[in-house]
Amino acid sequence: MFHRIFPGFVVALAFLVWGAYSVEAAETKRPNFVFFLVDDLGWADLSCYGSTFNESPNIDALAKSGMKFNQAYTACPVCSPTRASIVTGRHPVRVDVTDWIPGNGTIGKFLHVDDRDNLALEEVTMAEALKEEGYQTFFAGKWHLGEKGHWPNDQGFETNIGGHHAGSPPGGYYAPWKNPVLEARREGEYLTERLTEESIHFLEARDQAKPFLLYLCYYNVHTPITPYKKRIEHFEEKAEATFEGETPTLKEHEGNSRARQDNAAYASMIAAVDQSVGEIVAKLDELKLDENTVVCFFSDNGGLCTLGGKRVGPTSNLPLRSGKGWLYEGGVRSPMIVKAPGVTQPGTESEAPVVSMDFFPTFLELAGLPLQPNVHNDGESLVGLLKGEKQAEDRTLYWHYPHYHGSAWKPGASIRDGDWKLIEFYEYDTVELYDLSKDPNEQHDLSALMPEKTTQLREKLRTWQKEMNAKMPQPNPNYRGGAK
Repeated sequence: MFHRIFPGFVVALAFLVWGAYSVEAAETKRPNFVFFLVDDLGWADLSCYGSTFNESPNIDALAKSGMKFNQAYTACPVCSPTRASIVTGRHPVRVDVTDWIPGNGTIGKFLHVDDRDNLALEEVTMAEALKEEGYQTFFAGKWHLGEKGHWPNDQGFETNIGGHHAGSPPGGYYAPWKNPVLEARREGEYLTERLTEESIHFLEARDQAKPFLLYLCYYNVHTPITPYKKRIEHFEEKAEATFEGETPTLKEHEGNSRARQDNAAYASMIAAVDQSVGEIVAKLDELKLDENTVVCFFSDNGGLCTLGGKRVGPTSNLPLRSGKGWLYEGGVRSPMIVKAPGVTQPGTESEAPVVSMDFFPTFLELAGLPLQPNVHNDGESLVGLLKGEKQAEDRTLYWHYPHYHGSAWKPGASIRDGDWKLIEFYEYDTVELYDLSKDPNEQHDLSALMPEKTTQLREKLRTWQKEMNAKMPQPNPNYRGGAK
């Protein structure tokens, strides 16, 4: 009797084994993801984006190995909202995080607009979506999306190294720092080097049977601007040999903008990030992960260029206008690089406008997973663009920043529709219109010359704000006027 059923049993067992193997093989073929997010890095801060003072050879090499986006945008000109938009694929207005957490509470002609001080736990993050599909999820660095209970390990990341509520490194960049989830190992330890070491350790110790998401968010180059001791001397000598006279400045409404990249300390902090990127990419090569790992590089807002009073920020975003905190291009354009093996061609560039909400659906499609448009509502998959295809149609992008900011920005909003960009300044009750195809520097306001286009875009922006239930700034009853 047994000899009659045994062949069938063997066949059935073989199918079961092959089925299990096939599932495991399919999982291992899913791409890994490494996401580098730099804090406050400007669009023009890298050599591959035109900087002649800062140096970024490893990031430049990454750009040459994949696709460089020249018109990539952050969802907000400050950090927390953009960070929320990346991990959720949803606009900051939709998740009600529209200012850096907790914001400065400044009021003027308008009252402070209250938004959330954390990313709601009900939001679905890309880490949760990938983890559900068998991905290992690792986070290191700056989180800045809420107090304890809303940290990375509460939002889908299995490992959290250094991510907590603060926006700048508590205690500074050198040990002894005061990070509640990252204890220093030695006196004088440098934060960026430590985060890199932890990321490399994850790559070496990971479960090799599973794909992974490694999300490394640098605290660099956020204030306090602190020299990277290993590179500062080089940039001090370079600045001395290159520049003469005081740093030039440009007037920006009630603030002033830096008009030259000449800050040695800032350049050394970029060099530290570049070194880190190089070490992690080299480790991917060493572990033979490079052919199945998607690598992304991005910033959370424009470089800090403009400040109130007589101060200026540590970098210049020229030829783009202004910087962090502002809705001019310098405040919302970000360097963006994506290397997706088998998808992107080395050394390619894209001029398509894309935005920070797009990473979530892009990762899902690259992983061969179904898109979740009811989750990542405001993002679009960029896989077609990564393959070299043209953007199907012009996108309309919206920014809503109804807050006061230390950069001298006052409440406003903006819209980009095709090549047209309109900015509303609520404090001044003015509007500006630019044709970015001819004037990416935003120097020629066309609002008075093109009233119909101005009205059209203004109405489109207001319609979107109403549909999104955007919180609008309310008049301050105690306001008695001020500088214009």
